[in-house]
Amino acid sequence: MLQPMFLEEIGDDGVAWLTLTRPEVHNAFNDTLIGELSAVLTGLGTDERVRAVVLSAQGRSFSAGADLKWMQRTAAYSEAENLKDAQALAGLMRSLNGLPKPTIALVQGPAYGGGVGLVACCDIAIAAETAKFCLSEVKLGLIPAVIAPYVIAAIGERSARRYFLTAETFSATEAQRLGLVHKVVPDEALRDIGLRMIKALLVGGPNAQVAAKSLIFEVSGRPLDDTLREQTAERIARLRTSGEAQEGIAAFLEKREPRWGKS
Repeated sequence: MLQPMFLEEIGDDGVAWLTLTRPEVHNAFNDTLIGELSAVLTGLGTDERVRAVVLSAQGRSFSAGADLKWMQRTAAYSEAENLKDAQALAGLMRSLNGLPKPTIALVQGPAYGGGVGLVACCDIAIAAETAKFCLSEVKLGLIPAVIAPYVIAAIGERSARRYFLTAETFSATEAQRLGLVHKVVPDEALRDIGLRMIKALLVGGPNAQVAAKSLIFEVSGRPLDDTLREQTAERIARLRTSGEAQEGIAAFLEKREPRWGKS
């Protein structure tokens, strides 16, 4: 019987835990994992029960990126077959990056290649002190193509020009300095700090968080012109009339916890 490549659990608090379960190959991904994980993310994005998604991994590594056996197979593919294969990976990264729910990566060990892409696609990334990172593709005569937009958005063009080209391994502390991860914590505290972050997320209005994430994608990199000012004003005006916003404001004025979804 084949072992599952990842586990999916949704708690009573609405937090979905996706745990990579291929420690024997350092949680590397292949076409099967990519397809299954993409489908699960699509489902979580539309599941009204889900408030947040946590991506974690079993074993010593977070993810080594592409599975070597999968890479061996793709070497024999035609260019058209390779394009289709790469598009599936690009679709996974896009689904994770654009998931309309808050996402947290808990990085307990090394993240290489596409594993760095998974981290960059999550809204919040917390790394253990012993975690390390590497954009290793050029060592294989390849490039980090499909993850590039997300990694560059996280670490910036200047740092990408170094680490894409040198394939140096860098520490969790350096990853934090670059902007790839938000917090570096003792290994044994990773889950507890993750739970604290989840608790902070659950305080916010679920619809507001979806809208806030959409807002970031909408305004990032755009000039501050009349069109953008008008669009942002329209967004807040529309949300102010929602039941969630009215409940949130009422709860604040009445000094009580908001009853999200019950107003």
